[in-house]
Amino acid sequence: MFRSKRSALVRRLWRCRVGASPADPHGDSKNSNESEIEKEFKATAQSFLKRLKESQLEQLVEAVESNGGDHTDCVLFPQGEIRLGRRTVDPQVLCCQLFRWPDVKHVGELKRLHFNCKSSRASGDDTNSGHVCCNPYHLSRLCRPESPPPPYSRYPFKRPQEEDEGTPKEGVSASPSSNMERRESTETGNTPTERQEPYAHHSDAEDGETQHRRHWCNVAYWENRTRVGRMYTVFNDHVNIFLELPHGNGFCLGLLHRDNRSEPVLRTRMKIGCGLTLSLESDGVWAYNRSNYALFVNSLTLNWPPSRTFRVSRIEPGFSLKIYDFAKSKLLELDKREPQPPDGPINTRSIQISFIKGWGPRYSRQFITSCPCWLEVILSPQR
Repeated sequence: MFRSKRSALVRRLWRCRVGASPADPHGDSKNSNESEIEKEFKATAQSFLKRLKESQLEQLVEAVESNGGDHTDCVLFPQGEIRLGRRTVDPQVLCCQLFRWPDVKHVGELKRLHFNCKSSRASGDDTNSGHVCCNPYHLSRLCRPESPPPPYSRYPFKRPQEEDEGTPKEGVSASPSSNMERRESTETGNTPTERQEPYAHHSDAEDGETQHRRHWCNVAYWENRTRVGRMYTVFNDHVNIFLELPHGNGFCLGLLHRDNRSEPVLRTRMKIGCGLTLSLESDGVWAYNRSNYALFVNSLTLNWPPSRTFRVSRIEPGFSLKIYDFAKSKLLELDKREPQPPDGPINTRSIQISFIKGWGPRYSRQFITSCPCWLEVILSPQR
């Protein structure tokens, strides 16, 4: 009659696993169609959950049921491979197979989110006193390398005529802020290095910390050709960009007001959800897609310099991508042989990120200013 709290937590986790069937809530079905591999996986997963303490099960349930929307604690497990039939699997990989990506096979396909995972920050790597964090939402998948696009020209399109007086001209790679920023600064008093505005959601502790930090980037939010709100200045090593509170501290797009939004913009905004996290790391700037829809991104270091092709990379939900590579950026700065493009100079430290809708030669939208909702990230000079 009386079921333990531990048993209830295990049942809740088992119902949340990827591909869970309502007819098989406990994983005890005698389905003859199941392969031996599936049966071995279920047995290993159940054995893994039994080895977790009740407090760890509670933390895992919180993480899985919130789908990563809430900040959750680490779930530490003894480091070492777990026997899975004739094979072995890392515990963090097993957790990801259970609750996020059943097709992930190796720890090399995963990237730890150091801004979420306290265990990695404390130890400097993925381990902590012989333990590894198995919270699946402290990990992301690495974007697979894309095959080179066809040899189309990087600048095949002529610059369109200005629609009205004062409308910025758009180009394939030109940064909108490079032409508009000076004019808007004169009109509104806004500068790219302003402190965080009232629509930025952050704690009092962060306010005190940022007083002595130097910002590493500014983020502007755009809807088609119009920039909405002022630039958001980033001081911490990572920043969440999302639609509505309380999806984390950072840049809340839901608090940016604008009259007469078009229907495509409204539809796209409703899908932003948890958005993304930008993270400043030693090798470059990484983007982690926290939403349920794809992101599209372009920067100078994502292009193919030898063939001068323009590349827009896709970041699927739950995936991470290095969107700006510091080493590659230095090499490009040293190479002065490349002439200026015909449509003007490029801001080499600018990154464009579009929500839901892609742009470029592979898509119907040729320019990012045709995308309903997008971001421009302008990096500060390297320290």
